[in-house]
Amino acid sequence: MATEAQALQLVALLENELIRRRGPIDRHNDYYRGKHPLRFASQEFAKFHGDRYRDFSDNWVQVVADAPVERLTVTGFQAEGEVEADRDLWRVWQVNGLDADSQLGFLGAVTGSRCFVLVWGDPDDPDMPCVTFEDASQSIVAYEPGSRRLRRAALKRWQDGNQDYATLYLKTEVWKFSRPLAQQDKSPQMADVDEELKRWTPRELGDEPNPQPNPMGVVPMVELPNKPMLVEDPISDVAGVVAMQDAINLVWAQLFTASDAASFPQRVIMGAERPTIPKLNSAGEIVGKQPVDLDKFMVDRVAWITGKDARIDSWPAANLAMYTGIIEVGVGHLAAQTRTPQHYLISQMANIAEGTLLAAETGLVKRCDEKILWYGQGLREVARLIALAKGDDRKAEALRSGRVLWADTESRSHAQMADALLKLKQLGFPFEWLALRYGLTPTEVADVVALREREAEMDPVAEVARIMTNGPGPAEGDDQGDEEDQPDEEPA
Repeated sequence: MATEAQALQLVALLENELIRRRGPIDRHNDYYRGKHPLRFASQEFAKFHGDRYRDFSDNWVQVVADAPVERLTVTGFQAEGEVEADRDLWRVWQVNGLDADSQLGFLGAVTGSRCFVLVWGDPDDPDMPCVTFEDASQSIVAYEPGSRRLRRAALKRWQDGNQDYATLYLKTEVWKFSRPLAQQDKSPQMADVDEELKRWTPRELGDEPNPQPNPMGVVPMVELPNKPMLVEDPISDVAGVVAMQDAINLVWAQLFTASDAASFPQRVIMGAERPTIPKLNSAGEIVGKQPVDLDKFMVDRVAWITGKDARIDSWPAANLAMYTGIIEVGVGHLAAQTRTPQHYLISQMANIAEGTLLAAETGLVKRCDEKILWYGQGLREVARLIALAKGDDRKAEALRSGRVLWADTESRSHAQMADALLKLKQLGFPFEWLALRYGLTPTEVADVVALREREAEMDPVAEVARIMTNGPGPAEGDDQGDEEDQPDEEPA
């Protein structure tokens, strides 16, 4: 068991790493929300137009991030040696609202390169553990040296009101700390007070002990990495999109500027002085001259030009199609680099065959399959933690090598799916497997099987066909078997 000093030291180390990760996470979240600062602009352009386009963004980051998340749907969990999905685990999943919150977690992993899942028992309901998806800006897991799976500790840090809170999860105990939220713009005289406020102190929990024992015997937080590397941090899907997004925004800004100033043919007057009008006093006498308001000429579109050398020249309008062509090339690069189908990004579609669309989505499907591989590994551990929180060690051991069931990541029409499943049925695949492939959850499959059985009982023709196929069963109430199967009675 760790001492308070050891726990505080570990909190400090994990908090420093969490702060280091926070910058890229916040940046990618801002880009997902469309908060894009104008970049790559010259100093002159930024000086005159930076504020003008400060709130504009042609947000492709959101499309790239949402594309795989909308196809990642967990449908159940299956333990080793079982042929059906576990109903108890699915009930825990739904009661905790994870059918919706899992989408938030997957989106957080796509943008922030990782997300976390926390499992903890509920003392008021031992059969219903609390399971929550946690953001990468608030949670961190420390691993054993040389391992990417054996968890040594986990920290969750958050703010609520005027307090900072931290919970440290170890294999044998859980520590809870708090500290006042440091105020901004403090005077130099308050520096010592700020240093004191930065120190974590054990939280007052009433009758709850602090630290409290961890009955699960393992760190109850699991990391779901987005694109893990052997020796580096996982990679966000939008990390490589940011630079091209900035370039696209700049080209749009330049297009708008050109559209405002040079989208029409321009005429210029040369060889003439600026027109003036007489300046009169109160008596109507000419006392001088004043320049003509040129803005009035622009509105009235009438000018009186004098002078023997005066002449009018013009230049053509700017070619705005050049800008749109660059934008289309940039969007095409985003599609290729992120394996996002072009029809997700460019709306020009006409008379495209269904097979062509499926082929265009192959890259996205493979991208989703990669995420299923890595997220599924973590979610399998989550299922094990749920079993441990319920005290079911046998199921927890079976779930270590179990499976996470996912909906199909390919997008097919109902007609195409039905035709494919019919052919598989003719090959001998069982109905329950086909129903899962159709997209039903294991719970829905069980309901459909029960409905099929009830319909068969209500249909006498189907019952006759079954008897003709399988032969008659034993008579109702006959539990003795056939007469020839009974042993002969011994003679008296």
